Amino acid sequence: QVRLVESGGGLVEAGGSLRLSCAASGINFKLYAMAWYRQSPGKQRDVVATIDANQSSDYADAVKGRFTISRDNVWNRVYLQMNNLNSEDTAVYYCNTRSRGRDFWGQGTQVTVSS
Repeated sequence: QVRLVESGGGLVEAGGSLRLSCAASGINFKLYAMAWYRQSPGKQRDVVATIDANQSSDYADAVKGRFTISRDNVWNRVYLQMNNLNSEDTAVYYCNTRSRGRDFWGQGTQVTVSS
């Protein structure tokens, strides 16, 4: 079964950095596109960054130039390096992949940016 486990969230001051990690299992990881989403209270879950099997990445406009998604196909992990964080980045961050038309999610990791 597909399992995604996020880690690395926490409390950080505005302007600071965090690195999120997602460990994937149950899939042939190197073949799958991966994504990071985030959800703030009362808001929908939105995509933050994606990376495909060819290492091609894409970003939401709100994080371009500040966040970097990467993947390690040896350790089956996807990362999100977040720099210059601001209060609008406060959210629960989720790792995502899609297999056979079905979305899989991790449990989420909380990121809180204090201003």
